[in-house]
Amino acid sequence: MKTMQALRTIKAGVLEIAYAEEGPANGPPVLLMHGFPYDIHAYAEVAPLLAAAGCRVIVPYLRGYGATRFLDAATPRSGEQAALGADLLALLDALAIPRAVLAGYDWGGRAACVVAALWPERCAGLVSYNSYNIQDIARAMTPESADKEYRLWYQYYFHGERGRAGLEADRRGIARLLWKLWSPTWHFDDASFERSAAAFDHPDFVEVVIHSYRHRFGLVPGDPAYAGIEARLASQPAIAVPTITFDGADDGVRPPADASAQAHRFSGPRSHRIVPGVGHNMPQEAPRVFADAVLELIPRP
Repeated sequence: MKTMQALRTIKAGVLEIAYAEEGPANGPPVLLMHGFPYDIHAYAEVAPLLAAAGCRVIVPYLRGYGATRFLDAATPRSGEQAALGADLLALLDALAIPRAVLAGYDWGGRAACVVAALWPERCAGLVSYNSYNIQDIARAMTPESADKEYRLWYQYYFHGERGRAGLEADRRGIARLLWKLWSPTWHFDDASFERSAAAFDHPDFVEVVIHSYRHRFGLVPGDPAYAGIEARLASQPAIAVPTITFDGADDGVRPPADASAQAHRFSGPRSHRIVPGVGHNMPQEAPRVFADAVLELIPRP
């Protein structure tokens, strides 16, 4: 079982971001973005594959996870999509990376989609699990079918103070349950879970998570610093960069959909693929398939 080693840190925007890096410093850059409730070890098998192919691979901890820290105690502990996208953009700036392939799922996929949509000049290509991952907050209170609604129980749980208290008291218990429910065919062991669960001990984890799941339903205000970005995201901007999207056939959060379901959200070249036997944590469940998709998008000289 591989562990991501040699963490580096860099000041980027409102954060000091901790990240793992592999591969040659002059290789085509790739940023791999993890989701909730996971961490950088989702890419423990993907990163070496990309590094071996000559890529410069950067895997950051998101805000509220692992060794990433807020620089100022007064900064709101927002988990909104605009904040995640701004963090990724700030990291690209701090690392002096003008353009990179961005790949991710869940929260990390959302950050990648935000940058691809709003700053396409910074994104050489996008790999996005669950396709277009930008939230339509204005329509968040429109219910879906019962079959889709019940899968979101944890989000509704976090809307109340009981849910906040539950997450604070048992971060690992909730995360482990979600791993099982979301990836029913993935038989992870205790060591693999604990390797990632350490990232949830972050002092701001609960606050960032709770804000994320309340903000996306319009239940709490966002950080005013990101109001401009949220306003741009409210128009549901199309993604024009070359994109590969995935759904897992066994995803316990979002059932797979064919390419037509979100085709109108992509104005550039896009390939959509459904992966059999894969749940919600695709890069850890099918690392070779995920890595190969990233390599398809690497610009060739």
